[in-house]
Amino acid sequence: MANAEPKNVNLRLERFEYRAVFSKTGRAKYISHLDLMRAFQRVFKRAHLPIWHTQGFNPHVYIMFPLALPLGTDSRVEIMDFALTEDIPYGEVLERMNAQTPVGLEIVSVSKPEHKHTDITAAEYVARLKTDKSVHEVAELFGKFMALDKIEIEKRTKKKTINLVDIKPHITVLDSKELEDSFEVTLRLPCGSSFNLNVNVVIDTFCERYGIEISEIYTERTKILMANGENFI
Repeated sequence: MANAEPKNVNLRLERFEYRAVFSKTGRAKYISHLDLMRAFQRVFKRAHLPIWHTQGFNPHVYIMFPLALPLGTDSRVEIMDFALTEDIPYGEVLERMNAQTPVGLEIVSVSKPEHKHTDITAAEYVARLKTDKSVHEVAELFGKFMALDKIEIEKRTKKKTINLVDIKPHITVLDSKELEDSFEVTLRLPCGSSFNLNVNVVIDTFCERYGIEISEIYTERTKILMANGENFI
């Protein structure tokens, strides 16, 4: 019996690496991570860009997002890595993709990848919330929240057990403001291959502790950072 061969054994192995920075705003911020992958697969197909497929017995389109964006959060600094089988100029790739992206998704730039995904260690977020309490009261309560010795949340392990994790050491408050009708805070939170802290978890933990009812909330990821403090993109 002859040895089985991968279906794509005769495909070109040459690949050209690209990194796209894109925005995910408006209605698109409610697209799940899995549906985002599907959406961009359709973008490449409609843009007639020769996307590279992985080699082996189960080839699939090579598209990688190093960070999942919390559902409902805006961002203009999202990253997508992909590879093409042809060396196409960055500007042309950007134009052809933007001609096919759905509303709320827009390619900001296309370039050659410079840093590894493992270099990502943190991200910055802006959270703006309207509540059933006065803006000044929410600001005072947030100050008390960050002055706590511990801020513990429940975290499920791979073995499906629940542990208490202190997230206080992982939260850096960069700024806070009392706006006319809302409280705004800018946070730096860990993300990447070691530890990830969702901005919504921080806000929900704060509001649950002090019985705050949120009537409206806006969150946006504004930066993706490396260990040395520099922007990843």
